[in-house]
Amino acid sequence: MTEPKPADTPDATLARAVFTGDVERLTSIIHDLPAGELARAVSRLPLDLQTRMVKLFQPDAAARILGLFEDEQAAEIVKRLPADGAAAIISELPSDDGADLLSELEPARAETILEVMDPATAADVRALATYDAHVAGGLMITEVLAYDERTTVGEVVADLRAHADTYSDFSIQYIYVVGPPRELVGVLKLRDLLLSRPDTQLRRVMIAHPVTVDHLEELNRIRDLFDRYPFLALPVVKNGTLLGLVRRAAVEEALKQRNAHHFRLVQGIVGGEELRTMPLVRRSTRRLSWLSVNIGLNVIAASVIVLFEDTLSRVIALAAFLPIISDMSGCSGNQAVAVSMRELALGLVEPREVGRVWVKEVTVGLVNGLALGALLGTVAWLWRGNGYLGVVVGGALALNTVVAVSIGGSIPLVLKRLGFDPALASGPILTTVTDMCGFLFALGFATWMLHLL
Repeated sequence: MTEPKPADTPDATLARAVFTGDVERLTSIIHDLPAGELARAVSRLPLDLQTRMVKLFQPDAAARILGLFEDEQAAEIVKRLPADGAAAIISELPSDDGADLLSELEPARAETILEVMDPATAADVRALATYDAHVAGGLMITEVLAYDERTTVGEVVADLRAHADTYSDFSIQYIYVVGPPRELVGVLKLRDLLLSRPDTQLRRVMIAHPVTVDHLEELNRIRDLFDRYPFLALPVVKNGTLLGLVRRAAVEEALKQRNAHHFRLVQGIVGGEELRTMPLVRRSTRRLSWLSVNIGLNVIAASVIVLFEDTLSRVIALAAFLPIISDMSGCSGNQAVAVSMRELALGLVEPREVGRVWVKEVTVGLVNGLALGALLGTVAWLWRGNGYLGVVVGGALALNTVVAVSIGGSIPLVLKRLGFDPALASGPILTTVTDMCGFLFALGFATWMLHLL
């Protein structure tokens, strides 16, 4: 472990405090730095200092430190901790965060940690780990306050006071009221709890038939519920049995992560999250894995030009318009991809509705293609003084626009139906097809009308 060089930046100050093991100074820095600046400073520490920082604190404080990292970064730290130390820290995390973190580890390592955790906590984490990350069960926390409907208000208040330290980390907006065997029958506002007579049973003051979320409810449907109701959390049930609660903040975070994931895939970064603090080889590999595929796709598109090499050499002006035709068609296709991806995410279109989507996109493509083709054709005519050149490039752009929006609108649905991630493959497929067709249309039309050009 190399001693950090002196500097006045927050990350350097933090690094020195970690290196020297000055817990008092480290605590002061963590308390004083704004949340965003603290997260940035912590993420820039070398991995050995990040691990040392976590080890310096007790499990509850270490859990809060670990919460500053992305799951993949936190997993790298946990890998370097002894199993009992990792188990103690993960036990202090909210159940959903603990499950997410363990899912980033190798199964054998995760199981080793689970074996030394409290059996009840480990059981909760294992149960959460069985759910997909974007359903209610995968988003929920199991730390809820639930009492039998026959419990009195006074007994609940006494329990809250007796276990205040334990409940202080819970996300408490409501008291959940259950009947045997843990069937959710109502919720109780804390205000109503405090203003009710101590001898009153919960079933007398609870709100019956609360809004619930099924444990397999998908992320978009949960978001719609939160849009409809002003709740901070909703109870998650399985056949009426209370399992936990899903928080509005967790849903918003999941939506952000899903959007970021799709954006990375569209930009060709595969294999998960990438941060510049990660090892160079891992970052490079995640980018090269898709860039190398793109080389092959671009070679295929460029091979069309070779077939018309003689035409291009005789009408050299076409070389200026080929990239315009390719790029403009690609832009139109990407617009269609974006609309299909959005409708798929919102559940407004099903993968089987390819035909309907194709017809809708063709109509837009015809209108936009004619408009763009006429504009580019006019530019070609004015530049070279040859109306036939305008017909060639304008016609190629118009026809390629129709092809681009047809492919762009349809391919996400086809990929989804085949079980592939449309965010990953739609862009490269669209680019390759529009490049090939654009070059083919322009050079093909030019060959056919060569005697007029």
